[in-house]
Amino acid sequence: MRMAHDFAAVAPAAQHCAELVARGPRPEERAAAIAAWRRDLARHCASGLGALLSGDRLNAEVSAPETLSGAVVLERIGPVAANSLLRCAGLPEAAVMLSFDHATVLALAERSFGGAGRVGAASLNPLPRSAQLLCDEIAGLIAGALGAARLGDGAQGAGLEKGEVIVRSENAARLRPFHPAAACLWIGLRLANDEGCEWTAHLALAADRLDDLLPVPAAVPASCDGELAAGSDPAAIFGTIPLGLRAVLAQFRLTLSQLDRLAPGDTIPLNVPHAVPLHLGEALVAHGSIGTLEDHLALRLTHVPAQGGVQ
Repeated sequence: MRMAHDFAAVAPAAQHCAELVARGPRPEERAAAIAAWRRDLARHCASGLGALLSGDRLNAEVSAPETLSGAVVLERIGPVAANSLLRCAGLPEAAVMLSFDHATVLALAERSFGGAGRVGAASLNPLPRSAQLLCDEIAGLIAGALGAARLGDGAQGAGLEKGEVIVRSENAARLRPFHPAAACLWIGLRLANDEGCEWTAHLALAADRLDDLLPVPAAVPASCDGELAAGSDPAAIFGTIPLGLRAVLAQFRLTLSQLDRLAPGDTIPLNVPHAVPLHLGEALVAHGSIGTLEDHLALRLTHVPAQGGVQ
């Protein structure tokens, strides 16, 4: 009897991409990722906010997330506070609420003018415009720090790109950052300088949005065996990624007191440089001169640094 047989496959053997069979992080891996994110966020907040506070050398700490209901979060914030809804740099859909009490904002404003910056008694009075402007500046930098912390080690040495303050309100409930019955995360941010001053704020977000903020491994286009297909061209793979560039026509400085006095009809003189810099984030890409093209303002490139131009 012939025991050997030749079998022909009726269909190709299944080959599963790594993205389909990869497991999620274990609890200890997730805890380590959150701890690394907290350290990175604290580092970026300290470096970004120090320049606003009379050049202070800041120490920052970010607490472990505490899970609460949305209603409890709003209760902890109270009826009046400096609340901002943030859109983090690089994350257009991830909204985080930042909350300072008024006494802390007033102390930060005092410190920004060179004062001691000690936090006084609780205050429910409306903030002066100078304090509101400083609060917006701080909120934008913290939003940028959140975006930078998501990059993890990829943000080492990079300039801090400010995020966006979507809306601000003294009543946190009006911002509608999450449903009162939803599970939320309450995260403390503590700042301190070498003179013994301390300032605290809190971040609040829906619990299911934390993964949007945690560092993620760099995505690499891959074939099903996890490697780049033979002969693939990296330039073709990555060349269509859109990048936002900006041409800096003028830069100037105003004090907070000058900003506080701005009114419709005021004139601010601008000196447009002959060589206008073109930036990608904080990196210099090229220089150019300002002109027009078909009734539109245009930039004619006059100098592009070697090796792709990014410095």
